[in-house]
Amino acid sequence: MNIFKKFRLKRKLIVKLAEWHFFGNPSKKLKIIGVTGTNGKTTVATLLFSIATGLGYKSGLISTVENIIGTKKDITLQNDKGPGTTPDPIFLNKLLNRMIEEGCEYVFMEVSSHALDQGRVAGIKFTGGIFTNLTHDHLDYHKDINNYFLAKKKFFEMLPKNSFALSNMDDSYGNAMCENIEAHSHFYGFGEKGEVVDFYGNILSSDFKGLSLDVNGEEFHSKLLGKFNAYNVLAVLGASKLLGFDIEKVKKVLNNINPPRGRFDYFLSKNNVTIIIDYAHTPDALEKVLLTVKEIKKPENRIISLFGCGGDRDPSKRAKMGLIGSSLSDIAIFTSDNPRSEDPDKIIDEMKNNLSGDEFVKVITIRDRRLAIGESVKLAKDGDIILCAGKGHEEYQEIKGVKYHFSDIEEYRKILK
Repeated sequence: MNIFKKFRLKRKLIVKLAEWHFFGNPSKKLKIIGVTGTNGKTTVATLLFSIATGLGYKSGLISTVENIIGTKKDITLQNDKGPGTTPDPIFLNKLLNRMIEEGCEYVFMEVSSHALDQGRVAGIKFTGGIFTNLTHDHLDYHKDINNYFLAKKKFFEMLPKNSFALSNMDDSYGNAMCENIEAHSHFYGFGEKGEVVDFYGNILSSDFKGLSLDVNGEEFHSKLLGKFNAYNVLAVLGASKLLGFDIEKVKKVLNNINPPRGRFDYFLSKNNVTIIIDYAHTPDALEKVLLTVKEIKKPENRIISLFGCGGDRDPSKRAKMGLIGSSLSDIAIFTSDNPRSEDPDKIIDEMKNNLSGDEFVKVITIRDRRLAIGESVKLAKDGDIILCAGKGHEEYQEIKGVKYHFSDIEEYRKILK
C-alpha cells in the first residue's frame, strides 16, 4: 500500500477514535469555547479563562502558552502536547477528560487552522466559537489566503445548532465566517465598516495605564494596551454576555487581569526605558503593535524595534515585516527568530528586500539575538521604547534542528539588572 494512503487511513482512524471512543467523548460534559483567528487567540482564550475563574467557575485553558486545569499548571500537560497550538485528538481528549475529573465546567481553547485542516478537533462539541481576524500567516502550509480562510471556516461549520458563533465584523472575513452555519451568529466591532453589530465598542482612552472602553453603553477598564487588544477585550465581553456571566462581576474581574505572558508584556528599566515583549510574528501583528506604541508614546521618545522571521515558514512575509518594522521605528534591529534549518543571514537579507533608502538607514543587522538585545539596551535613551517582537512567551530558540534555552524576557532582565 502506498505510504501516503496508509497515512491518510491512519489519520481517518485516529479522527474516528477521537470522535467516538477516546475517554467517552468528554467534550459532551463540558462547555467548550474555541477561539480561532490569526492574531489574538491566546489573549482572548486566556482572558475568558481568567474571568470564568474569577467568577468562581472551575475552568480549563488550552493555549499556545500553557494548558491549565483549574489552578494546576502541571508541566506534563505542556510536554505531552506536542508541537503547535492545538493538541492532537488523543491528547486533547485526554486533557478534556482530566478537566472533567477535576470538576471543570468551562474550557477555553485556541483552535488553529492546522488543527482544523488535520482533523484534530473532530468530534469535539463546542458551546461557542470566536473569530478574531484573518491576516497573512501560514501560507507556507495553506498555499493561499483563501485556503487559510476555508480552514478557519471549518470550525464555524462544525458548531452545533444550539451553540453561538461570535465574529469580528470589522475584519474583512468576519461576515463570511458566519455564512451558512447552524450556530447562532453574533458580531462585535467598532463600526469601522458601518455594519450593525451586537457588541459595539468605542475606545474612551488608551495609554500605558490600559484601556477604557464603552461597550453597548457600559464602561469597562482593562490593563491591556492598544486598539488590537481593544478588539480582544470586546470579543471577551461579547462571549461573557453570551455565556450568561454576570457582567457587573465580569467588569470587576477584567479590571484586575494582567496581559498573558509575552503578549504586550512590558516593564520599565531604571533609566526610564520601556521594554515591550510581544509575540507579534506576522506583518499585521507587528504593524498593530508598533502603531499602538506610536499612539501611546510621547512625541520626543524613540521606538527601537527588534525582530526576525522564522525559518522554514512562509518566506513571503519577510520583506513585508522588514518594511513595516523599519518604517514604523526610529531604529530597527533585524535579528534571528527561530531560523530552524535555514541560514539566518539569508532570512535577514530577505527582510531587507522592500526597503527604500530612508528605511534602510534605520536598520541594524545583528544575527545573534542575545547580542541584538544587548545592543538595543545600549542604544536606548531616557524615555525610549524598545519593542522586542516575534517570540513572546517562548523559552527556546531553534537552530539547525536543536532547541536551545532562550527567553527574551530573561535576557532583558539580566542585562538591566
